[in-house]
Amino acid sequence: MSYRDYVIAAYAVFALMLLWDWLIPKLQIRAALRAATLRQARRKATPSPNPELPLSRD
Repeated sequence: MSYRDYVIAAYAVFALMLLWDWLIPKLQIRAALRAATLRQARRKATPSPNPELPLSRD
């Protein structure tokens, strides 16, 4: 491998790492927001417990 090929490969790896460092946090934030939205929707969808019934059978 010549010096030019080495430099091109090094810049390509550097560009891939920059892309990775930019993309992965955005995907993680999107997944966390989606999970929070789904969790909130599940909480709203579940009926509140009946206040006349005890929560535990102690």
